[in-house]
Amino acid sequence: MKPSSLPPRAGVGFKPEHFTAIDAAPQPLGFFEVHAENYMGAGGPPHAKLSRLRQDYALSIHGVGLSIGAMQPLDRDHLARLKSLCDRYEPESFSEHLAWSSHGEVFLNDLLPLPYTAATLARVAEHIDTVQDLLKRQMLLENPATYLTFTESTIEETDFLAELVRLTGCGLLLDVNNVFVAATNHNLDPRAYLARFPLAHVREIHLSGHSETVDDAGATLLIDSHDTPVKDPVWALYEEVLERTGPVASLIEWDNDVPDWPVLLSEARAAEALLDASARRRAA
Repeated sequence: MKPSSLPPRAGVGFKPEHFTAIDAAPQPLGFFEVHAENYMGAGGPPHAKLSRLRQDYALSIHGVGLSIGAMQPLDRDHLARLKSLCDRYEPESFSEHLAWSSHGEVFLNDLLPLPYTAATLARVAEHIDTVQDLLKRQMLLENPATYLTFTESTIEETDFLAELVRLTGCGLLLDVNNVFVAATNHNLDPRAYLARFPLAHVREIHLSGHSETVDDAGATLLIDSHDTPVKDPVWALYEEVLERTGPVASLIEWDNDVPDWPVLLSEARAAEALLDASARRRAA
């Protein structure tokens, strides 16, 4: 099984509207990331642009529709398209979400949470094994941003992720914004969550912005909206993570209200500066 091997640098999610600016000159980035489902067609402009980028940069493919947490079997047609995509581009990393998004013939445009029980643990582990056996590469699993919890859950999320690593050999994608969003929504301490997180298995980190609203009871509710710069509390948590892990490939996610290229690049430069500082501390 091929391990995930992104360089320990900053990257960004590739948006086609940025292609001309990116291609005009070498960019100070370690990698680009794309959503798998946007490239499951046979050809056309999306593949032409991605093929050009792949010549010069490391690549991460990030799935949003595999529904790894569903109780039903994985969609074989989707798996076949995913394998074709990974075979075509040989990405340094493939990742998915600890979530589900399909039921029967219904496909939902959301990443939905699942209860953390022995039954769901076994099912998710089975699905991860299926994916890794097919792709012949390690899959990274991302911690979710959640807005509710399940009374039937009997396993802490961090323990659930650690056990999936032990059972399957998968790696982890730590989304620091998701940690902050979920902790705020559930009145938990994000630092306590990170203290329990199996950081030794993290192969990629995600950073993004979130929006704030209130729920029906008037309490603060954070939404993982990917439509703003990274917020200061998330940067602070990220620095604390790097203190423990050292430099790890770190992605700026900005999927909605996408800004001009210089704005996105400035966010990546901020992450790169923190990665460089982490590397210097490790070398001292």
